Amino acid sequence: MKLYNINNIDHFCELINGCKGEVSLVTKDGSELNLKSKLSQFVALSQYFGSGKIPELEIRAEEPQDVILIARYLMSA
Repeated sequence: MKLYNINNIDHFCELINGCKGEVSLVTKDGSELNLKSKLSQFVALSQYFGSGKIPELEIRAEEPQDVILIARYLMSA
């Protein structure tokens, strides 16, 4: 799932931490980084938000309820 224009990085990280299953960031080369890991969150997201927001990223969530949670976040953002 592609996400666009994430302005509140802290809220986004809280959302990911609240997911039940694994959530991965898919990099441009197709690698996946586990966003449930604090270290991976820091390293991965620091590459994406030099201006204080993330213009675009792709994530994968393994649990259907997490996909719904993320979709609701996108609709309210």
